[in-house]
Formats: sequence, C-alpha cells, structure tokens
Amino acid sequence: MGTTVKEINDSSAKCPVMHGSMTLTGTTVTEWWPKALNLDILHQHDTKTNPLGKDFNYREELRKLDFAALKKDMHALLTESHDWWPADYGHYGGLMIRLAWHSAGSYRLADGRGGGGGGNIRFAPLNSWPDNGNLDKARRLLWPLKKKYGNKVSWADLILLAGTIAYESMGLKTFGFGFGREDIWHPEMDTYWGAEKEWLAPSDTRYEDVSKPDTMENPLAAVQMGLIYVNPEGVNGQPDPLKTAAHVRETFARMAMDDEETAALTAGGHTVGKAHGNGDAATLGAEPEGADVENQGLGWLNPNLQGKAANAVTSGIEGAWTTNPTKFDMGYFELLFGYEWELTKSPAGANQWQPIGIREEDKPVDATDPSIRRMPMMTDADMAMKMDPTYRAICEKFMADPDYFKDTFARAWFKLTHRDMGPKNRYVGPDVPSEELIWMDPVPAGPSNYDIGAVKSKIAASELSVSELVSTAWDSARTYRQSDMRGGANGARIRLAPQKDWEGNEPARLAKVLGVLEPIAAEYGASIADVIVLAGNVGVEKAAKAAGFDISVPFTPGRGDATDEMTDAASFDSLEPLADGYRNWLKQDYVVSAEEMMLDRTQLMGLTAPEMTVLVGGMRVLGTNHGGTGHGVFTDRKGALTTDFFVNLTDMANTWVPAHDGTYEIRDRATNTVKWTASRVDLVFGSSSILRAYAEVYAQDDSSEKFVRDFVAAWTKVMNADRFDLL
Repeated sequence: MGTTVKEINDSSAKCPVMHGSMTLTGTTVTEWWPKALNLDILHQHDTKTNPLGKDFNYREELRKLDFAALKKDMHALLTESHDWWPADYGHYGGLMIRLAWHSAGSYRLADGRGGGGGGNIRFAPLNSWPDNGNLDKARRLLWPLKKKYGNKVSWADLILLAGTIAYESMGLKTFGFGFGREDIWHPEMDTYWGAEKEWLAPSDTRYEDVSKPDTMENPLAAVQMGLIYVNPEGVNGQPDPLKTAAHVRETFARMAMDDEETAALTAGGHTVGKAHGNGDAATLGAEPEGADVENQGLGWLNPNLQGKAANAVTSGIEGAWTTNPTKFDMGYFELLFGYEWELTKSPAGANQWQPIGIREEDKPVDATDPSIRRMPMMTDADMAMKMDPTYRAICEKFMADPDYFKDTFARAWFKLTHRDMGPKNRYVGPDVPSEELIWMDPVPAGPSNYDIGAVKSKIAASELSVSELVSTAWDSARTYRQSDMRGGANGARIRLAPQKDWEGNEPARLAKVLGVLEPIAAEYGASIADVIVLAGNVGVEKAAKAAGFDISVPFTPGRGDATDEMTDAASFDSLEPLADGYRNWLKQDYVVSAEEMMLDRTQLMGLTAPEMTVLVGGMRVLGTNHGGTGHGVFTDRKGALTTDFFVNLTDMANTWVPAHDGTYEIRDRATNTVKWTASRVDLVFGSSSILRAYAEVYAQDDSSEKFVRDFVAAWTKVMNADRFDLL
C-alpha cells in the first residue's frame, strides 16, 4: 500500500533531527540499563574537545605574557564604567572577588575535585548554581582582557587573578599569585555534587543527622545543592548562629581550612563588597544554562535593574557588611563587635541581621547614589563569628593585631585560590611567593647523577619478588590525584605517616621492601623515591623477559625524599585508598560497586579506559593482588607479563559461576572443574561491552608484544604523573 498524502503531511511537520543526537533530550544507555558501567568519567576531557589542539602548551604561552600589562589592565577594568552592568560603588572589586572565591571555593579535600584550576565555573552546573548568581556578568566583564591576551592567559588564571587584583585595588597587600592553571573545555561531569534533584533542597538530604555536621555525605562539602559553603540565612534557612557555626566549621574543614583560616576568610571576604536583595527575586529570568538563545549565555536577567547597582538581586540578602565596602580595613570587626544585632528581613524576604542603634556615619552609602546612606547587614555565618566561642576568640585576636589579621587573610586567600594547583614548581609568574607552604606538599629536588644501572642490578640481585617490587612502586605512585595534583611517588611519602600504616599498603610487606631498598639508595646516593620506582621498573622488566620480551622501562631520575616536617600528615588521610581494583582489593564492602570505585581511582590518576584495561590485566598476571589472593590471576605463569588474563577471560571453553562469598569461579565448560576464581572487577572486563572490546584486543594472538609495550607506557605514565619538576 502506498504512502498517503496525510502521512506525507504529518511527517513533514515532524522534526527531522534525531532527538538526543545533538541535545540532552535523548535516553542514554545508562537510563535504559541503570546497572551498566558508565565509562564517561574516563572520556570527558578527550583531546577532541580542546580547540587549541594537541600541540598547544600553556606554559610556553605564559612565557609570552606581559604580566605587568595584564595586571595594569585588570586594575583599570575594576573601576571602568560598563553601561550594561552597573558596578557597586563604581568598583567591580566585590564582584570579581566573589567570582574568584566561588570558582576556587568548590574545592573539597576528600577527592580533590572542584576548585578553580580548570575554569570549570564557565560550564554547567556551576555556571547556573543559585549561589553563583550574576557571576556570569563578572566573567563577561573579563572578556575584553581574555580577548586581548588570548591564549597567553587561561580563563582559570584570569578569573582567580581578578579576585586577587581586586583585593590589591582595595588596599590589601596580597601574599602573591601563581599562574599555570590550564583550561578545561567540557564540564567536569565526574564531580559528584550531591544526589538532590532540586536546587537548595533541605540540608537534611545530605546528612545522616543535620544537627551533626560531620555526618554530611562524603565527599561533599557544601551544605545544600547549589551552594558553595553554607546557607547564609542559617541551617536550612533558619537563623541560629551557633548551629551555623558548627556547619561553617565542618564545611571549611572539608575544604582544607582550619578555624583561624575560616574566620580570616569570612571576615576578609565580607570586608569589601555587598550582598544583593533589593527587589523581587521572582521576577528574575532563568539561570544561564536555562536561558533563551537571545540572552547569549547570560542569566538571571532583572527587569527592574534600570541600570542601578542598588537594584540588583542575587542571594536575596541586601546590604554591605562594612562602612567602606571598597576599602580593605578593619570595618567588619568594628561593626560586628561594635553593635548589637537583631534579625530582620531584606526587601527580597531573606533572613539577615541589622545593627541596633547604628550611627549615621557608620552606615555605608548606597551602591548607586553616594548621597544616600543604607543600613549594613550581617548574615547568620557572620553572627557565628561573634557568638561561637572559638571563632570569637580568633576574631578578638585579629582585632588586637590588624597586621596579623591582614597577613592571615592574605595567606588564607592565597591558599583558597591555589589549593588545587599542586607543588610550587607548577606556579608561573613574577608574583610567586618565595615561601613554600606545607599545604603545597613540598618535595626537595633529588639527585640525578648516580649510577642507575648499578642500582637496578643491585635491586635485581635482591631476593625481592616481582610482585613485591611492582606492588611497592604501584602503592607509592597510585595516590596521585590529577584533581588537585597531590600524591604520587615523588617524595616517597609511602615511608612516612600516615601512608606507611595504611591497610592498602600492606605495612608488613612495605617494611620488608623498604628495608632492602633504603640501604641501596644510601649506597649509591639515590633518593628513596627514585629507588622505589626503579624497583618497580626492574620487576616489570623481569616479568617482560619471562614472557619473551627484552624491554627497558623508561626512567628519569631526580625525585626527592620528603620528610615528616614537610608533610601535613592529617591532610593526607583523604588520599588513603579504600579500594584498588588494580590490586583487586576492597577495604570493606561499600554501597558503591568495586568496579565503580576502580573508575573513580582511574580518573583521579589521569588514566584512560584502555590504559586501565592493560594495567589491570598486567597486574593480575604479575601476582600483585593485595594479600596475595588468586582472584583474577588467570595464568599458570604468574610473574610473566603475558596476555593470559585476557585470553582466559574471553575463552568460551570456560563458564563463570557465582561463589557463596561474593566472588566467582571460572569452570571448564566440559568438565565443570574450577580453574580460577575472580572478583567483580575481573569480570567487568568481560561483561562491559566497552571494556570487553579493549580486552579482546589483548586476547588476540598477535597482541603479545603490543600488550607489553602498552603496559610499560601506562606504567610509566603512573610513575611519572607527579613529575612536575619536568614541566
């Protein structure tokens, strides 16, 4: 039967585009099959998303940057008039400080994710978080500078520089600034911001007990979806400064700040600028990501702005904290502690505090009309600084010594804006401070003029097994996190507290291996860090030779040895592995599956899915499983770098059967006899369609040499991940 006219007319009215191919309206694989392993976390920053090309080197471009000219232009920008977006008090400093703060402030210590290191605030969801309202305007104000200086300065650097220059413009002697942050070109979708499906959902949803802040779900740090820190109106919007203080303390601790740094940042952050709530928030347009195309990426459009800064609405809270909002002074403390305060409502209906009986001369002027004075305000978090005994004592110390406060704040601001940059040798520019701070995880330069061949021969002649050599090097290097450039083999912190006692590092085996390697390092004048990596390389070379391949693992000397005095031991607790799929180990059973935890570890280490595949297959046949278990060791040639893991995983002469203890058995299909055992992590390389495609490559008869070379390349990448001294 032919096509009817009606069918033609109906089809012509339909959209010709396959929905989901170019938008987010399509159903994804994981929506159809929720239990499917989603490997997107390993693919998100594919080089194809980078418009600058694979040969672009940001550090080389930075060398061409006229730092002084950029800073001069930034100073000028802060007080230039822009008709399309009015500046509070004629100065964009407060807006730029908030932009930098909220870019850097998403950092959390637990997994090192968030922060300003890649300019992620340009993308969803951060660009449209309620707490980031109107920061789209700040980024657009910076565009003329980005346009002028081009690829010589990244958005990530420019955003954080803007906040630092703003403080300088307002009178603060800053601690310094380091360039070197390279932009990302796609949202960091691997970052878990919470399970809530609505903005500003009640805090209870991410706490076991909201009255106990330390029960907040890990790795989260902010109290609600869409906030950077705490709710400025109080816990769940209910004012109670003492309860807020407890949440401030937990939130800032999860962002790597102690009580003094927290108090300094709160006071210093609110010494300048103002909050915006002089109007009806319900009249604002959609956030940037939800706005129509004619808005060109701008959101929260205010029909009542009328070109006046005083009419802006952002948080809903309205007013400045100090008498002189464009001057970095002691005004915050003078008002907070100089007056009693009472609860009130902003014009937008938000809870805030106002001073009782304030003198007219202590009021700040209107953000648009300096002939009018306005009531200052404090948030619940500000009142916490006054009412919490610990924070109050710190603030009193600051008030007694203004220079100490300014220095403490400058250092805390520097830490906030540089916390995820890694060691100091990654910093670029004329304003990098000479002082090396403990939170930078300093590592001294190591020797490189020793006899590498002699060291390798000495290691090879020892009684240490391939498994012991490889496992120790792996454990030393696997702590690396590309999220904040922490961890890794450089520094040999595996021999220091707390790492030497981590269960995942098998302390008894570690002590045995270090007992052999440390004297070798001393004998030849090498660092222990180098010798640990060399030992792993020796193990890999032995295993490759046992498989029939004579290969040399690349090695560059120069790693240094950190000391206890160089190590902030408490901050390293967050780097402890709770699982390691590469060594087939789980510290305990978790709600998250073992294979998903392996993906998380893989992404933090900066590895791709193919690199993960080749490393797991190789580590299994080398016998590096934690505790020496046999799960996944699908070979009778343990210690040889063969493709046996993949060959036997994909062999259809075998069948897989669940065992009673959560593991699996591989049985001969004909005889039903048990040949090997396996974990979920082993089986996922055969069950996931994507991972099986990689596994099949190495199971092919012609892939033995390719496997060895790919393993060595991935292994070397892990060992060198933290060699920032080679940049």
